[in-house]
Amino acid sequence: MGSVIVGIIVVAIIAAIVLSMRSDRKKGKHSCGGTCGGCPNACSCHGDTQKHKQKSSK
Repeated sequence: MGSVIVGIIVVAIIAAIVLSMRSDRKKGKHSCGGTCGGCPNACSCHGDTQKHKQKSSK
């Protein structure tokens, strides 16, 4: 019985983390927390955002 309760608690924590990350992503926040200026993965990580910025500046 104790394992089931612990399992439910772990699943609830993981679900809360995933929902929080999804919400942050929709708000434009990113999990890396840094700037993209010196990041070698900026294109793959934030490619959609940068493409949108490039289109709007043209």
